[in-house]
Amino acid sequence: MALLDYHLHDLLSPWHGLGPSPPQRLVKRFFDIVLALALLVPLLPVIVLTALAARLDTGASGFFLQERIGRGGRPFRVVKIRTMRPVPGTTVTTLGDPRITRLGGWLRRSKLDELPQLFNVLAGQMSFVGPRPDVPGFADALGEEGRVILSVRPGITGPATLKYRDEETLLAGVEDPERFNREVVFPDKVRLNRDYVLHWSFTRDLVYLWRTAFPRPGPGAEER
Repeated sequence: MALLDYHLHDLLSPWHGLGPSPPQRLVKRFFDIVLALALLVPLLPVIVLTALAARLDTGASGFFLQERIGRGGRPFRVVKIRTMRPVPGTTVTTLGDPRITRLGGWLRRSKLDELPQLFNVLAGQMSFVGPRPDVPGFADALGEEGRVILSVRPGITGPATLKYRDEETLLAGVEDPERFNREVVFPDKVRLNRDYVLHWSFTRDLVYLWRTAFPRPGPGAEER
């Protein structure tokens, strides 16, 4: 019933000519469901084993849940493998952050910590491709033009995610990572994500998935 409800929501949601049309939303959603199921079958043991390892490594739950803002501004909890010690700190993470464990660093580099988001995709909270879901503070900072990115489900990957694949390294090289993220990185991500929504196509989604699996070398290679 939950999947049917999401299908009906895609059909009945108002469309103002921005982003995917209702039929395109259904195609995108159908693709997400099929791919998520296909990946979960072989990857479920990997998710379970990495979660157990993360629990032993961090002394806390192997799964990390954090509130993010999804489609339509609705909050949801994104699921990842825990890679950091459960101590207070900023939401901006840089390379060499002391909260990240040795195992956690490897999980982040290999992107294995992202695998539980397959459940978010299957639940209809996320898509494989789309704007990365922000924490409430950043989502609240979206201007009127930027809010168009909330008209689609957030994604595991996308143009901004690919361009800032090494974001932690980038932020580690500036004097004030939080300010640089707020004033430079975040606005650029909004620009890329807005362009993604306004010029959405299924073919571009496939290209972003391919570039995620097989990244291209070179600065700025993933921007478009």
